[in-house]
Amino acid sequence: MLQRRPYERPISVKLGGYGMSDHITITPAQGTWVVRAGGAVLGETTGALELREGDYAPVIYFPRGDIAMAFLDGSDKASHCPYKGDASYYSVVTKSRTLEDAVWSYEDPKGDVAAIKGYLAFTPMEEIAIERI
Repeated sequence: MLQRRPYERPISVKLGGYGMSDHITITPAQGTWVVRAGGAVLGETTGALELREGDYAPVIYFPRGDIAMAFLDGSDKASHCPYKGDASYYSVVTKSRTLEDAVWSYEDPKGDVAAIKGYLAFTPMEEIAIERI
């Protein structure tokens, strides 16, 4: 179930005075993106977003509707980002193991980054592959 991009033009958010992460840019991620864990495809989309924040590596956000949520278990972990808001976490359940807190989402992001509401990001690791296909 592929989802179209919610918008076509980039959103650039300039947040002053916060050090290295004072600039966030959210753009549609070009092409088709897939996320796999333990060999299983968790999702595929043409509606991914790419979030760039300061000097950090870009993060691909997948629309929740394009992810097989049956592979994810809600976690008690939470974190706070002064730029994006409060994040909730999910663990990925594979055939061989559970990848704790490997997925995060901003359920109610701050206004400047509201575009990531309803999207999930995956921690890149040996067991999780995030690829443009």
